[in-house]
Order: sequence, then structure tokens, then C-alpha cells
Amino acid sequence: MSVAGPPQDARAPSGGSAVHEVTSVGATYVGRFAPSPTGPLHPGSLVAALASWLDARAHGGRWLVRIEDVDTPRCVPGAAETILQQLADCSLVPDEAPVWQSQRASLYQAALDRLVNEGRAYPCACSRKDIERALAAQGRPHERHAELVYPGTCRSGVGGRAPRAWRLRVEPGLVRWQDRRLGPQQQDVEGEVGDFVLKRADGLWAYQLAVVVDDAQQGITQVVRGEDLADNTARQILLQRALRLPTPGYLHTPLVLGVNGEKLSKQNGAHAVPTYEPLRVLNRAARMLGLTEQAGTVAQALAAWQAQWRASYNLPRD
Repeated sequence: MSVAGPPQDARAPSGGSAVHEVTSVGATYVGRFAPSPTGPLHPGSLVAALASWLDARAHGGRWLVRIEDVDTPRCVPGAAETILQQLADCSLVPDEAPVWQSQRASLYQAALDRLVNEGRAYPCACSRKDIERALAAQGRPHERHAELVYPGTCRSGVGGRAPRAWRLRVEPGLVRWQDRRLGPQQQDVEGEVGDFVLKRADGLWAYQLAVVVDDAQQGITQVVRGEDLADNTARQILLQRALRLPTPGYLHTPLVLGVNGEKLSKQNGAHAVPTYEPLRVLNRAARMLGLTEQAGTVAQALAAWQAQWRASYNLPRD
């Protein structure tokens, strides 16, 4: 993914250009925080939660919570309930009851069926090793930690092999969008990712499809999330377009880094935030967002940060 040059016209012409219209912030605002229950909230995920809550409140909108638990092997029993309690401890309370992706399989299947019927998705019999061998045969050896670009092996059929996964048929062309913090962005999904997975070989729904379907079904107009997820945006825009769904606006927040300089995450030992001291952990999250540390009560701090957030985006006062 790279930063684009001057902003382009964001309206997609009928000829199939991969430039996409983004929902205006001025529309009726619905935001969300969508944690994966692989463990309790850590400092990095609290930054994203606070930013999404503040953005919704500063715009006078609604804030929802979605538990993204489709990747069941990685989910920890009880983690979702712990996350919801941590949010409540910090007075970050959603405006509706949380939804759980694990209960929404019928929505994802309907979306996949539509893509298959319209020739936009196809079955794939390739394993990861198959993809690596195909790339090597093309003189494109896979680099460690780099995206494993799918070479399109099964686009014209699985050749008598058993299908393993389902993929979106990606057309060439740049996808451009405007991030409210990072500025103009672009990615060549066909060249940098290839036809990406919608349903995995283990039968689980892929993150990209579940997120796109859920955001549309919940009426999400603005996605505020960590910068580590910015690389997913172009794929999600392509899926939105293929399913003829609206594209929300995007704002990607700064990452919280560990002592080793890598993104702080549950995988590299991030500790749960101690929400028995909610103001202390919220102040730390606010500093990461460039907001001024606050004293007093949690309610007073949230109100002060909401005013600062509103001012930073030149939003009208209540």
C-alpha cells in the first residue's frame, strides 16, 4: 500500500475504474469498535476503542460494538465478556447490544452466493505450498513476512482437485481512498494481493467478507480503527463494490508500539489494561491520540476529549 499523489475524483465511473466514493462524515453517523476476543483489551486496542467512541460522540452519532469471533481457533473463552466489561469500566458503552459474528453465518453465505452467481467469486483448490510453488515457477519467490500474492491458478477451474476455499476475482487497477488521518491512499490489490480469500479452507469465514457484510448490515458510515488495519481497506472497498454496498469513511489511529518497536499486540505479550483505574488507562490512550491528559472523573475527561476531538476536525459545537 502506498500514499497517492493529489486527491482524485472519488466517484467511480461506470466503466469499472477502481476509484471509489467514500461516505461523507456529514451523513448520519454510525461508528463501531470491533475487537477480536483473542484476549482482553490491551493498551493498543483501548486506543482504537477510545478513538472510535470519541469520533462518534463528537459527530453526534451512534457507537456500536461488534465481537469479531469468526476465527474460532484464536478466540479465548470468556475474552469477549472481559472486553465488554473493560469498555464499561471506562464508560465506553455502546448504543445497542453488541453483535457477534459467530451468529451471522447466514449473512456471509448469502453474500458469497451472490458473488458466485454473478461470477465474482470462484472455488480454489490451492494450499499455501501450492501458491509458493506457483510463484517460484514464475520467478517470484515468496519473501518472508511479505503478502503471499495469489497467482490466479484456479481462476479457470480447479482441474479435478477438491476445492478448499473461495476467492474474489480481483480486476487490475488502483483502488484509491482518502483516510481522514493518513491522507490519500492507494493500493493495486490485483498486483499486491491477488484474488483474496472469502471463505477459508477450514470452512471459516474470512475477515474481509465478514467485516464488509457486517459494516453494511449495521449501517456503519465511519470506520475508526488501528493503523495496522489500513492495508485491508482496499480489499474491503473492492468487496463493497462487488456487493454494491456503500463505502464508509476511514480513519486509522496511531499504533501503540512495544519495547521492541513492533506493534503492541496479544501475540507479542501485550498486557490487559487495568480498568480498575479507568482514568489512568484512558489518559494513556488519549495521549497516544494527541489529546491532553485530564484529571477529575472519567465522565469529565471524556467530555473534555470529545471537545478536543471536535475541534481537531472542525466540527460544529453542540
